[in-house]
Amino acid sequence: MDRELKEEELQDLYAWIDKIPLSRPKRHITRDFSDGVMAAEVVKHFFPKLVDLHNYIPANNTQQKLSNWNLLNRKVFSKLNFHVPEETVKRVVLSTAGVIEPVLSSLREKLEQKTELGDNIQASPQDLEYYDIRNQEKPHTKKPQTEVKDDRKKDEKNKVKNSKLQPTAQFYADMDPAVRLTLHQKDQALLALQETVEILQMKVDRLEHLVHLKDMRIEELTRNLETYKAKANTR
Repeated sequence: MDRELKEEELQDLYAWIDKIPLSRPKRHITRDFSDGVMAAEVVKHFFPKLVDLHNYIPANNTQQKLSNWNLLNRKVFSKLNFHVPEETVKRVVLSTAGVIEPVLSSLREKLEQKTELGDNIQASPQDLEYYDIRNQEKPHTKKPQTEVKDDRKKDEKNKVKNSKLQPTAQFYADMDPAVRLTLHQKDQALLALQETVEILQMKVDRLEHLVHLKDMRIEELTRNLETYKAKANTR
């Protein structure tokens, strides 16, 4: 993965990437892929069910970039028998020239191998859980009362999420085989729907948290603006 690609290999790699529809225009590959988002999009293009793009947040700060790449390694690349070493991740995040190309080249090889073998890679419900960016925030010495209430609500939701889904139908030894089969099929369909609801609830929770963070940021900027105006008026 650390090997230097030849000019022909680079051009072939760039042409391969250009064929993949990405959410952002490709300007400078070293910076474009530094936060891991476009790498996630590359994998999703070939295996849509393996990647939930909501888990990967476009970022300029190093911590979020590292989090995106670590999540890729744990949840996505592991299913491709692929792993980007920690030291390489750090260099990618820092937009070090010549580092991302070998990574993408190796990733391309793994994707093509899986595609040729016809592997049907799918993410399990556990892999689709959202990545909580609150773990990256600095702890506060004391939480406001509203946040305490929010935490209680989240704890209650987590209890529901973590509860194991159980079959709802009851089967008896003397039950008609056709009825048993019908009940089993309906039971499996219900379990699948319950898992879908849980996943969607996780996404809703994450979006609510992102909105909360944006509101806090707006409040902070407003306070800074008012402070600046006050200083300007005293001059």
